[in-house]
Amino acid sequence: MPRPAKLLKPSVAMPVGDTDLFEPTPSKPVRVRARSLPADAHFEPHRHAWSQLAYCASGVLQVSVRQENAQATYIIPPSRAVWIPPGALHALQALEAVQLRTLYIHSGATPMRWNACRVIEVSTLLRELVPALDVASNAAQNTTNVRSAHLSQLVLDEITHAPTQALGIPMPIADGADRRLRALCDAVLHAPASHATLAQWAASIGASERTAARLFRQQLGMGFAQWKQQVILAHALPQLVRGTAVGLVAKSSGYESASAFTAMFKTAMGYSPGYFLRKNGP
Repeated sequence: MPRPAKLLKPSVAMPVGDTDLFEPTPSKPVRVRARSLPADAHFEPHRHAWSQLAYCASGVLQVSVRQENAQATYIIPPSRAVWIPPGALHALQALEAVQLRTLYIHSGATPMRWNACRVIEVSTLLRELVPALDVASNAAQNTTNVRSAHLSQLVLDEITHAPTQALGIPMPIADGADRRLRALCDAVLHAPASHATLAQWAASIGASERTAARLFRQQLGMGFAQWKQQVILAHALPQLVRGTAVGLVAKSSGYESASAFTAMFKTAMGYSPGYFLRKNGP
């Protein structure tokens, strides 16, 4: 019978109030902050008055965001970035050593209707624009102002036109959700390969299958099967980034065959895990 897993507290707390040097302005609407984080480094929940795009040049990042009555967790490999709108409460954790690249974007430059979190693909062009903008915006020469403005516009254009993907894991809001649902979700997150049915998971937290199904629909807006698929994808992507063979990823994700895992992955992502591995692996 599955049991809720005990959460481990991250070991390295990072400061969250040291943003003065990077605060975006109307004249510099996009600011770049590059940091190297050790594994398990984390930022406690905080919020900004500006938008933020977070991605990793290397490593895998976990981002948890709470906005109004919604809460979600995102697992971000180097080929993806998470968009965080102004005012959204968010926390970050490095699942392994990370080269973090954060773009702070002035609220006046935020794309229209981008008022909710989303995961975007990081294009090759965007990946090259970010360090170029970092150099230009921090240079002392006045001649760099025009270049910085042009690079900022290119960055915003790439972000606006980037394909999006549904990679977030909706989570119960800690202070407003049914505790049984929270316990069930935490347990599945830490055992994505389990073949336990919803009825078995429900029994482990003292609820009926019908009650658990109702809680998923009411509080997370989707059924258990769809929610667990998001958990499996979040579990699988970091392994593929590290170059783990598809068959091994499939097994660790609870699939009896690589073909069954590939079919699920292709339906959800639009391409095969093999293609993702070739494009994003080491």
